[in-house]
Amino acid sequence: MFAVEVRDHIMIAHSFRGAVFGPAQAMHGATFVIDAAFFAETLDPNGIVIDIACAHEALKAALAPLNYRNLDELPEFSRSNTTTEFLTKHIFDQLAKAARASELGREGRELKAIRVALSESHVARAWYKADLW
Repeated sequence: MFAVEVRDHIMIAHSFRGAVFGPAQAMHGATFVIDAAFFAETLDPNGIVIDIACAHEALKAALAPLNYRNLDELPEFSRSNTTTEFLTKHIFDQLAKAARASELGREGRELKAIRVALSESHVARAWYKADLW
């Protein structure tokens, strides 16, 4: 399996509902480092998985609506705790749309999977990985 991985970051504010979150129930900020890996079983005729520039632009586009935002104020998240795990799936869904639409410099059907990892600190991260088809 071949993979190309790109990285970016966002700065957000949010709070959580539920006693399990302790002090994180209060409004707090976070800076997340996001790694998005795109997987293919073969390289294309150019010898690549996808166009790295296209992958980076797709990641930037997926993150733009979240960056410097209070996630508690976004209507699409009103019923969710925007945990690190939750956000990995949200970003995956945005990248999967771009991949399936062949917007990454390669026919979408030729890609196998995407993995999105969010690092919330140097000692903790979560990730979501799924096949595209």
